Amino acid sequence: MKTADIMGVRFHAVTLNEAVDCAMNRIHIKKKGYIVTPNPEIVYLTLDDPFFRSLINGAALVLPDGIGIIYAARILGQALYGRVTGIDFADLLMHRMAQEQLRLFLLGAKPGVAEQAAENLQKKHPGLIISGCRDGYFKDAQEAVNAVNAAGGAEVVFVCLGAPKQEQFMAEWADKLDATLLCGLGGSLDVFAGTVKRAPAVFSKLGLEWLYRLYKEPWRFRRMLKLPLFLLLAIRQRVFSKRKEGSS
Repeated sequence: MKTADIMGVRFHAVTLNEAVDCAMNRIHIKKKGYIVTPNPEIVYLTLDDPFFRSLINGAALVLPDGIGIIYAARILGQALYGRVTGIDFADLLMHRMAQEQLRLFLLGAKPGVAEQAAENLQKKHPGLIISGCRDGYFKDAQEAVNAVNAAGGAEVVFVCLGAPKQEQFMAEWADKLDATLLCGLGGSLDVFAGTVKRAPAVFSKLGLEWLYRLYKEPWRFRRMLKLPLFLLLAIRQRVFSKRKEGSS
């Protein structure tokens, strides 16, 4: 599988359908692993945290969630087919899982959110089995592991704890969970539950979901500043690499 190096993070160059095909294949052969969907903010965090970067690069699939990743890939001359957002990946994966009546466990968000998400998802994807739910407010990770395993496990666990907590959890506990695939999906459960609205399709199509989110949650302004900084870093890396090539 081809990869693109974006500031030390190795993204897999796959389409949405290819990503889901890969996930389903791992489920069928029971090959354990975890999937991450970094956006520019997450990649930015890895710049000063080599351990976190190693957790990202240790994933079975690293999907480009965020238009900034695609822009950076173009600046750096790296090949990515386009965004594969966590929400879109999860939605198509559940569609495929429902066809085979596979089991899904929902982990994360505030109390009650995962249960509401489960109700909505089972209506949307008849045949999908939600084996259980657990909110993300646990003091000891073993509590979450016990909840998944006590529910009889699942083929897939959506781990929605936010970065870097979800990546640390998946890397540390994957082998102790009665599950094949773990997917780190940030705030996706809130969207599935209907407590947070996703950007309208026109914003998504234009890669402007970040703008809609900023409009709805203006307190995110400081965090959003990392996007232009991220692209400036990509430009600087490209300039330096070209200078290096020219002097060699």
